Amino acid sequence: MSPDETPHGKTEAKLVYMANQIATFFKTQPADEAVEGVATHINKFWEPRMRRQLFAIIDHGDSGLSPLVLEAAPLIHKPAPVEEVKPA
Repeated sequence: MSPDETPHGKTEAKLVYMANQIATFFKTQPADEAVEGVATHINKFWEPRMRRQLFAIIDHGDSGLSPLVLEAAPLIHKPAPVEEVKPA
């Protein structure tokens, strides 16, 4: 199992919850500022592993993510994939 792999369920639900909470905070802003605010917050405060998992959730579809999070997704920095370490 790679460092980014986690059982679906609690971790995925927690990331969706956190992203939606960020969107809830920023949705009172004008639309363009809200999108930028969500992306900026996630880029600044989420480690690459969390952002990688967020993109996996988005790619899977039917994620439960707020439309504002989905609109901000193109502005969120997508980390490079993690290479698996093979035993010697």
